[in-house]
Amino acid sequence: MCGIAGIIYKDGTSVTRDALKKMTDKLSHRGPDAEGFFIRKNLGFGHRRLSIIDTSSAANQPFLLNSKVLTFNGAIYNYVELRSELEQLGYTFSTTSDTEVLIASYDCWGEKCVERFNGMWAFAIFDPEKNKIFCSRDRFGVKPFYYYSDEKKIIFASEIKSILEIEKITEVNIQVILQFIAVNLTEQTHETFFKGIDKLPGSHNLIYCLKEHTFNIYRYYEIPFHKEISKLNLEKSSELFKKELERSVKLRLRSDVKIGSALSGGLDSSYLAAIASDIFSNQMEDKFNVISVGSENPGNDESYYSKMVSEHLNLNQDLIYPDKKDFESQILKVIITQEEPFGGLSIYMQNFLMSETNKLGIKVLLDGQGADEILLGYSRYTAAYLRNHSFFKNIDFLSNIRSHYDISILRGILTYLYFSVFFVRKWRILFRGRGLKGKYRKSINFSLMKKLTKSYSNIFEMQKIEIFWAQIPELLRFEDKNSMAFSVETRLPFLDYKFVETCLSMNNNFKIHKGWSKYILRKNMAGKLPDKITWRKRKIGFDAPTEEWWPYSDKILDKINQSEIIQELYSKKIKILKNREMQWKLYNIAIWEEVFNMKITT
Repeated sequence: MCGIAGIIYKDGTSVTRDALKKMTDKLSHRGPDAEGFFIRKNLGFGHRRLSIIDTSSAANQPFLLNSKVLTFNGAIYNYVELRSELEQLGYTFSTTSDTEVLIASYDCWGEKCVERFNGMWAFAIFDPEKNKIFCSRDRFGVKPFYYYSDEKKIIFASEIKSILEIEKITEVNIQVILQFIAVNLTEQTHETFFKGIDKLPGSHNLIYCLKEHTFNIYRYYEIPFHKEISKLNLEKSSELFKKELERSVKLRLRSDVKIGSALSGGLDSSYLAAIASDIFSNQMEDKFNVISVGSENPGNDESYYSKMVSEHLNLNQDLIYPDKKDFESQILKVIITQEEPFGGLSIYMQNFLMSETNKLGIKVLLDGQGADEILLGYSRYTAAYLRNHSFFKNIDFLSNIRSHYDISILRGILTYLYFSVFFVRKWRILFRGRGLKGKYRKSINFSLMKKLTKSYSNIFEMQKIEIFWAQIPELLRFEDKNSMAFSVETRLPFLDYKFVETCLSMNNNFKIHKGWSKYILRKNMAGKLPDKITWRKRKIGFDAPTEEWWPYSDKILDKINQSEIIQELYSKKIKILKNREMQWKLYNIAIWEEVFNMKITT
């Protein structure tokens, strides 16, 4: 895992090492082990390295092969198999790194090389023979790729702060901030909160022509639906689920450094720890490492469950309980780390977990992101279930919903109405943004929300939208920023693309079955983990004790009202704001505005 940066001057201006170093210095946390630069006239690549596979200096970047130059952030998990295939085709290798395999793959297969990769990546390859730069981002956008382009230059980097070293963007993207406030979506387009700074979407390549100084972006991957998988019965589906997830975990345990897993005590992280520890114990004599975060508030503390899992599996658990002082000391740091506003304090719990991971000397951490989206784990997915089943099956489902989803029948019906009826959802969004000036409320873009609501009648389509645009990209942004702030590479077995294809193609009645969420996961967990874990109803995760850490005060309201951005967006001074989520959003905007010197242009 690393940090990448690049500059191309369209007017022929020579790139300087100092300019690149300014960019890479802002990425030092992403790559504390080495730095490197490549400059050819008006083109320059920079790199900061976090050594994971082949920690020798021979694998440092930018990496050169047959005149081609690579700067790469990520991990190609199937590099061993690709290397063997390339060797049979006549390639020889000077390192044991996935970096060299990546650039050799491009040398051999061109732009189609990414279709062979199983991993996470954001990279740029300078190809002097074709006079182009080939950039790519992994299928689901696990690794970031930001860029800025104007008439004189194009800049790219792993983080926005790095781009700001070259181009001082201070203008707010109004539509993105309105989506954040009212719609609760921020990743539905290629735009960021910084007007003019964009991101390459997951599953997309960017080809920059060095002759014409133009670029083209195209999609290289869509999630296919496998009919043969959808026709399997429950037992066969369960076997396939187990086989594919174990394959995914085994690939992601490839590492030349210390490895562990995040463990909340919920279904996903517990099953992940069970599989990983089983594979790990067959390779190593040491216990498998897991890191957990407990909450000061008993109402949202899962440490009881994480301890149970750890003891049952004989894991080496490190459990921390961050307190209010810890939170207060990190408020500003995390806002700077995240670079863009975020919706709640759970981001801080994740940040504390990554900090502890770093302290333990663990460089690679497995995490459970993606399981809820591919297995219909959130309670809102009950709306999609109800839309896709008969009246009598829905009656039976609703009768079980309290015992298995921990929500009432009334809540289940309201969930159905909100998530599957667009005008209800639109009304709720407009109500949430009721304090905004009329011109801003009218300008809110509902296109993705409308598409997402409509998709609830087709669960496969709904899951694709959640994965590519609605839910997963935001979670991955939080995860990447938090983990890399502490030089930790997180790996996400539930987002292995082959596993995702398998799960999305499975019969949906095996994901929600007899009222149980994520049933096929629970079925595989049964017997491997205690029933108190396997058949848990309530989902918590690393939830922060908001009332203890961030009690309501007039200072919060004062800070919000001092914001020039909020003064422009809202029709009048905010006097009462009871919604704690909205309080945090607006407070976060106010701090972000100060930190990055942001302005709103009307």
